[in-house]
Amino acid sequence: MEEDFLQEAEDDLRTIEFIKAYLPQEVKPKFTDDDLYYFIDAIAEYYTESGILEQEPDDEGFIDIDIEATAKVIGEKAKKEKIGEWETDDLMWVVEAELEYSSTQAD
Repeated sequence: MEEDFLQEAEDDLRTIEFIKAYLPQEVKPKFTDDDLYYFIDAIAEYYTESGILEQEPDDEGFIDIDIEATAKVIGEKAKKEKIGEWETDDLMWVVEAELEYSSTQAD
């Protein structure tokens, strides 16, 4: 159990580092590491609760994920939970980066 926790923490750290490297220079200062940890958890929660991950993959094995819709949902969640307020356009970069990181891990 402890090993699983450590593995998950290490993967989260790699995800955060990837996202920070992926974000455009003008967007990077808008997010702290804590913000990014919050959003990767919020993204995972949204995918699980929305049923997106249960979709049938296309012919190439991909699931269609609406980046803008995901960004709006996690932005609304952050606002509701009094974490902060972010522009959907900025959150789209985070969602896109998380998807890109996940796709590199699936290879």
